[in-house]
Amino acid sequence: MVVKIRNLSFTYSNNRRGLEDINLHIEGGKKTAILGVNGSGKTTLLYHFNGINIPQKGSVVVLNLPVKEKNLSQIRRQVGFLFDYPDHQLFSTTVYRDIKFGLDNYNFPEDEKDQRIRKVARDLDIEDLLDYPPYYLSLGQKKRVAVAGLIVLEPSIIVCDEPFSGLDGRSLHYFKELLDAWVKEGKTIIFSTHDVDLTYEWADNVVILREGRVLKSGTVPEVLTKKDIYQEAGLNKPMLYALFEDSDFKPRTLAEAKEYFRHSFKTKKL
Repeated sequence: MVVKIRNLSFTYSNNRRGLEDINLHIEGGKKTAILGVNGSGKTTLLYHFNGINIPQKGSVVVLNLPVKEKNLSQIRRQVGFLFDYPDHQLFSTTVYRDIKFGLDNYNFPEDEKDQRIRKVARDLDIEDLLDYPPYYLSLGQKKRVAVAGLIVLEPSIIVCDEPFSGLDGRSLHYFKELLDAWVKEGKTIIFSTHDVDLTYEWADNVVILREGRVLKSGTVPEVLTKKDIYQEAGLNKPMLYALFEDSDFKPRTLAEAKEYFRHSFKTKKL
């Protein structure tokens, strides 16, 4: 387990409770969705994974390091954080300088910095944007640049707050493929979302939050094929699950559903 959380509670300065008695393990090398309605505590929980929030009560251990002030530099070297709005983490005068910022903080040699920046720019297809000011870019381009600033440090864990919000279909497909490729390399993806269809189709594991508490956690088939969980969590059922709810077959992708219908029609014709 790459993240271990025990009895975690967090209260904001206005006395609003953000999290209450969270106990949770996050599995390495998987895509874990933190799922819940707005205000359920998703972002507050994510902020504990790289020390944006320090535990007030209980403990968070990331890659065997407790999330405490003395460990934040080591943790943030291994845990990249992608904010919901890329403008929150893009602030330099050029894309090149933005990607370089993290490398500067960890004192990489100058020639290695340039090599890493050029490589990640090629991998993310943003080589032609390196001299552009970030504020000139589209949302999809900004997200690529923000991602570049994370992966240039080669983190083990990538934490994303609503990574697909506001993206068009093409950009959404690109980011899903990108994250899938990282998982195949052994990285861990943890992302927040309120999109049950995306979670049902694409995530490996899921944690459902409600009012700052863990309602249910486990693999997607273990959690999201339980009829009662949706009303309890205040979530709509995924369309594919609702369509096949009374069937023994539970496809998680459109391709699986199409193959099921194709086979069914073929069998009936015979």
